[in-house]
Amino acid sequence: MTTALITGSTAGIGAAFARRLAADGHNLVLVARDTKRLREQATELHDRHGIEAEVLTADLATDGGIETVATRLADRKNPVDLLINNAGFGNNGRYLEVPMADELRMLKVHCEAVLRLTSAATQAMLERGRGGVVNVASVAAFLPRGTYGASKAWVVQFTQGAARDLAGTGVRLMALCPGFVRTEFHQRAGMGTGNIPGWMWLDADKLVSAALTDLARGKALSVPDPRYKALMGVVKMAPRGLLGGISSRAGRKYGPEYQAR
Repeated sequence: MTTALITGSTAGIGAAFARRLAADGHNLVLVARDTKRLREQATELHDRHGIEAEVLTADLATDGGIETVATRLADRKNPVDLLINNAGFGNNGRYLEVPMADELRMLKVHCEAVLRLTSAATQAMLERGRGGVVNVASVAAFLPRGTYGASKAWVVQFTQGAARDLAGTGVRLMALCPGFVRTEFHQRAGMGTGNIPGWMWLDADKLVSAALTDLARGKALSVPDPRYKALMGVVKMAPRGLLGGISSRAGRKYGPEYQAR
Protein backbone atom coordinates (compact mmCIF):
# COMPACT_ATOMS: atom_id res chain seq x y z
CA MET A 1 0.00 0.00 0.00
CA THR A 2 1.39 3.41 -0.96
CA THR A 3 1.63 6.47 1.28
CA ALA A 4 0.82 10.11 0.46
CA LEU A 5 1.90 13.11 2.51
CA ILE A 6 -0.34 16.19 2.29
CA THR A 7 0.52 19.60 3.72
CA GLY A 8 -2.37 21.85 4.68
CA SER A 9 -4.51 18.71 4.83
CA THR A 10 -7.29 19.80 7.18
CA ALA A 11 -9.25 22.09 4.86
CA GLY A 12 -9.98 22.98 1.26
CA ILE A 13 -7.94 21.39 -1.52
CA GLY A 14 -5.73 19.54 0.96
CA ALA A 15 -8.74 17.92 2.62
CA ALA A 16 -10.13 16.98 -0.80
CA PHE A 17 -6.84 15.28 -1.68
CA ALA A 18 -6.96 13.42 1.64
CA ARG A 19 -10.51 12.19 1.06
CA ARG A 20 -9.79 11.03 -2.48
CA LEU A 21 -6.48 9.34 -1.73
CA ALA A 22 -7.90 7.59 1.35
CA ALA A 23 -10.84 6.36 -0.71
CA ASP A 24 -8.35 5.01 -3.25
CA GLY A 25 -6.62 3.03 -0.50
CA HIS A 26 -3.54 5.16 0.17
CA ASN A 27 -2.14 5.51 3.66
CA LEU A 28 -1.70 9.16 4.61
CA VAL A 29 0.62 11.49 6.47
CA LEU A 30 -1.49 14.53 7.35
CA VAL A 31 0.37 17.80 7.95
CA ALA A 32 -1.02 21.05 9.38
CA ARG A 33 -0.61 23.35 12.37
CA ASP A 34 -3.74 22.34 14.30
CA THR A 35 -3.16 19.03 16.09
CA LYS A 36 -6.77 18.67 17.18
CA ARG A 37 -8.12 19.03 13.65
CA LEU A 38 -5.46 16.67 12.33
CA ARG A 39 -6.40 13.97 14.81
CA GLU A 40 -10.09 14.33 14.02
CA GLN A 41 -9.36 14.10 10.30
CA ALA A 42 -7.10 11.08 10.76
CA THR A 43 -9.71 9.25 12.82
CA GLU A 44 -12.48 9.96 10.32
CA LEU A 45 -10.44 8.79 7.32
CA HIS A 46 -9.23 5.68 9.12
CA ASP A 47 -12.73 4.72 10.25
CA ARG A 48 -14.30 5.39 6.86
CA HIS A 49 -11.67 3.86 4.57
CA GLY A 50 -9.60 1.54 6.75
CA ILE A 51 -6.33 3.25 5.91
CA GLU A 52 -3.54 4.34 8.25
CA ALA A 53 -3.42 8.09 8.81
CA GLU A 54 -0.36 9.53 10.53
CA VAL A 55 -0.57 12.99 12.14
CA LEU A 56 2.34 15.40 11.79
CA THR A 57 1.94 18.84 13.36
CA ALA A 58 4.15 21.44 11.66
CA ASP A 59 4.15 25.14 10.85
CA LEU A 60 5.77 25.53 7.43
CA ALA A 61 6.40 29.21 8.10
CA THR A 62 9.21 28.11 10.43
CA ASP A 63 12.51 26.33 9.83
CA GLY A 64 11.61 23.79 12.48
CA GLY A 65 8.30 22.98 10.84
CA ILE A 66 9.86 22.54 7.41
CA GLU A 67 12.62 20.35 8.83
CA THR A 68 10.08 18.16 10.65
CA VAL A 69 8.28 17.38 7.39
CA ALA A 70 11.50 17.06 5.37
CA THR A 71 12.79 14.49 7.86
CA ARG A 72 9.61 12.45 7.48
CA LEU A 73 9.89 12.59 3.69
CA ALA A 74 13.47 11.35 3.88
CA ASP A 75 12.56 8.32 6.01
CA ARG A 76 13.59 5.34 3.87
CA LYS A 77 11.95 2.83 6.25
CA ASN A 78 8.53 4.47 5.86
CA PRO A 79 8.64 5.86 2.32
CA VAL A 80 6.29 8.51 0.96
CA ASP A 81 5.18 7.76 -2.60
CA LEU A 82 3.22 10.96 -3.27
CA LEU A 83 3.79 14.45 -1.86
CA ILE A 84 1.05 17.09 -2.09
CA ASN A 85 2.56 20.51 -1.29
CA ASN A 86 -0.72 22.30 -0.64
CA ALA A 87 -0.15 24.56 2.39
CA GLY A 88 -0.61 28.23 1.59
CA PHE A 89 -2.38 31.46 2.46
CA GLY A 90 -3.13 34.95 1.19
CA ASN A 91 -2.44 38.41 2.63
CA ASN A 92 -5.19 41.02 2.54
CA GLY A 93 -3.59 44.19 1.25
CA ARG A 94 -1.80 45.81 -1.67
CA TYR A 95 1.96 45.98 -2.04
CA LEU A 96 3.44 48.09 0.80
CA GLU A 97 0.17 47.79 2.75
CA VAL A 98 1.04 44.28 3.92
CA PRO A 99 3.65 44.12 6.71
CA MET A 100 7.02 42.87 5.47
CA ALA A 101 6.98 40.07 8.05
CA ASP A 102 3.76 38.74 6.52
CA GLU A 103 5.17 38.93 3.00
CA LEU A 104 8.29 37.01 4.05
CA ARG A 105 6.17 34.44 5.86
CA MET A 106 4.24 33.85 2.63
CA LEU A 107 7.45 33.36 0.67
CA LYS A 108 8.66 30.94 3.34
CA VAL A 109 5.56 28.77 2.98
CA HIS A 110 4.99 29.08 -0.78
CA CYS A 111 8.60 28.97 -1.99
CA GLU A 112 11.17 27.81 0.57
CA ALA A 113 8.98 25.06 2.03
CA VAL A 114 8.01 23.84 -1.44
CA LEU A 115 11.66 23.75 -2.52
CA ARG A 116 12.92 21.95 0.56
CA LEU A 117 10.07 19.44 0.78
CA THR A 118 10.11 18.67 -2.93
CA SER A 119 13.86 18.10 -2.73
CA ALA A 120 13.58 15.83 0.32
CA ALA A 121 10.81 13.81 -1.29
CA THR A 122 12.34 13.42 -4.73
CA GLN A 123 15.76 12.42 -3.40
CA ALA A 124 14.14 9.49 -1.59
CA MET A 125 11.88 8.68 -4.55
CA LEU A 126 14.80 8.57 -6.99
CA GLU A 127 16.35 5.72 -5.02
CA ARG A 128 13.18 3.67 -5.61
CA GLY A 129 12.69 4.85 -9.20
CA ARG A 130 9.12 5.97 -8.62
CA GLY A 131 7.00 8.62 -6.92
CA GLY A 132 5.15 11.85 -7.52
CA VAL A 133 4.94 15.44 -6.29
CA VAL A 134 2.05 17.84 -6.78
CA ASN A 135 2.86 21.46 -5.95
CA VAL A 136 -0.34 23.47 -5.62
CA ALA A 137 0.06 26.85 -7.33
CA SER A 138 -2.75 28.99 -8.76
CA VAL A 139 -3.94 30.63 -11.96
CA ALA A 140 -2.78 33.81 -10.19
CA ALA A 141 0.70 32.68 -11.24
CA PHE A 142 -0.09 33.90 -14.76
CA LEU A 143 -1.28 37.38 -13.73
CA PRO A 144 0.94 40.31 -12.67
CA ARG A 145 -0.64 40.87 -9.29
CA GLY A 146 1.19 41.06 -5.98
CA THR A 147 3.38 38.80 -3.90
CA TYR A 148 0.90 35.94 -3.91
CA GLY A 149 0.88 35.66 -7.70
CA ALA A 150 4.66 36.07 -7.81
CA SER A 151 5.16 33.27 -5.30
CA LYS A 152 2.85 30.96 -7.25
CA ALA A 153 4.64 31.85 -10.50
CA TRP A 154 7.83 30.65 -8.81
CA VAL A 155 6.10 27.37 -7.88
CA VAL A 156 5.07 26.82 -11.51
CA GLN A 157 8.50 27.62 -12.96
CA PHE A 158 10.36 25.59 -10.35
CA THR A 159 8.10 22.56 -10.75
CA GLN A 160 8.20 22.53 -14.54
CA GLY A 161 11.99 22.90 -14.53
CA ALA A 162 12.46 20.14 -11.96
CA ALA A 163 10.06 17.91 -13.91
CA ARG A 164 12.24 18.29 -17.01
CA ASP A 165 15.39 17.52 -15.04
CA LEU A 166 13.84 14.33 -13.60
CA ALA A 167 12.22 13.13 -16.83
CA GLY A 168 12.72 9.41 -17.34
CA THR A 169 13.56 8.67 -13.70
CA GLY A 170 10.11 7.42 -12.72
CA VAL A 171 9.53 10.47 -10.49
CA ARG A 172 6.81 12.84 -11.70
CA LEU A 173 6.35 16.48 -10.71
CA MET A 174 3.32 18.62 -11.50
CA ALA A 175 2.23 22.17 -10.72
CA LEU A 176 -1.51 22.38 -10.05
CA CYS A 177 -3.10 25.73 -10.94
CA PRO A 178 -6.70 25.99 -9.75
CA GLY A 179 -8.91 29.03 -9.97
CA PHE A 180 -11.39 30.10 -7.30
CA VAL A 181 -12.22 27.10 -5.11
CA ARG A 182 -14.82 27.03 -2.33
CA THR A 183 -12.54 26.61 0.69
CA GLU A 184 -11.60 28.50 3.88
CA PHE A 185 -8.82 30.30 1.98
CA HIS A 186 -10.50 33.65 1.32
CA GLN A 187 -12.24 33.79 4.70
CA ARG A 188 -8.94 33.27 6.52
CA ALA A 189 -7.36 36.09 4.52
CA GLY A 190 -10.29 38.41 5.23
CA MET A 191 -11.18 38.72 1.55
CA GLY A 192 -14.68 39.41 0.29
CA THR A 193 -15.93 37.03 -2.39
CA GLY A 194 -19.51 38.22 -2.89
CA ASN A 195 -18.80 39.75 -6.31
CA ILE A 196 -17.04 36.71 -7.79
CA PRO A 197 -19.28 35.23 -10.56
CA GLY A 198 -20.71 31.82 -9.83
CA TRP A 199 -19.15 30.27 -12.93
CA MET A 200 -15.65 31.00 -11.60
CA TRP A 201 -16.03 28.76 -8.56
CA LEU A 202 -14.63 25.22 -8.69
CA ASP A 203 -15.52 22.17 -6.62
CA ALA A 204 -12.50 20.92 -4.65
CA ASP A 205 -13.29 17.22 -5.10
CA LYS A 206 -13.69 17.52 -8.86
CA LEU A 207 -10.51 19.59 -9.03
CA VAL A 208 -8.56 16.86 -7.21
CA SER A 209 -9.93 14.16 -9.49
CA ALA A 210 -8.82 16.10 -12.57
CA ALA A 211 -5.42 16.82 -11.02
CA LEU A 212 -4.71 13.16 -10.26
CA THR A 213 -5.71 12.25 -13.81
CA ASP A 214 -3.27 14.84 -15.18
CA LEU A 215 -0.50 13.54 -12.89
CA ALA A 216 -1.08 9.97 -14.10
CA ARG A 217 -0.81 11.24 -17.68
CA GLY A 218 2.59 12.74 -16.94
CA LYS A 219 1.62 16.41 -17.20
CA ALA A 220 3.95 18.92 -15.54
CA LEU A 221 1.24 21.61 -15.45
CA SER A 222 -2.44 21.12 -14.64
CA VAL A 223 -5.16 23.75 -15.05
CA PRO A 224 -8.01 21.40 -14.14
CA ASP A 225 -11.11 22.98 -15.63
CA PRO A 226 -12.14 23.88 -19.21
CA ARG A 227 -13.28 27.34 -18.12
CA TYR A 228 -9.92 28.27 -16.68
CA LYS A 229 -8.02 26.61 -19.52
CA ALA A 230 -9.89 28.90 -21.90
CA LEU A 231 -9.26 31.90 -19.65
CA MET A 232 -5.53 31.13 -19.47
CA GLY A 233 -5.47 30.87 -23.27
CA VAL A 234 -6.75 34.44 -23.45
CA VAL A 235 -4.23 35.53 -20.82
CA LYS A 236 -1.33 34.15 -22.88
CA MET A 237 -2.34 36.26 -25.87
CA ALA A 238 -3.09 39.48 -23.99
CA PRO A 239 -0.42 42.21 -23.61
CA ARG A 240 1.22 42.30 -20.17
CA GLY A 241 0.23 45.95 -19.68
CA LEU A 242 -3.41 45.14 -20.30
CA LEU A 243 -3.23 42.18 -17.92
CA GLY A 244 -1.77 44.39 -15.22
CA GLY A 245 -4.67 46.84 -15.52
CA ILE A 246 -7.30 44.12 -15.47
CA SER A 247 -5.64 42.39 -12.54
CA SER A 248 -5.43 45.65 -10.60
CA ARG A 249 -9.14 46.33 -11.14
CA ALA A 250 -9.97 42.78 -10.13
CA GLY A 251 -7.98 43.27 -6.97
CA ARG A 252 -10.07 46.33 -6.06
CA LYS A 253 -13.26 44.42 -6.83
CA TYR A 254 -12.53 41.12 -5.09
CA GLY A 255 -10.34 42.35 -2.22
CA PRO A 256 -7.15 44.38 -1.88
CA GLU A 257 -4.99 41.51 -3.11
CA TYR A 258 -7.34 38.89 -4.53
CA GLN A 259 -6.23 35.34 -4.89
CA ALA A 260 -7.65 32.45 -6.83
CA ARG A 261 -6.80 29.26 -4.99
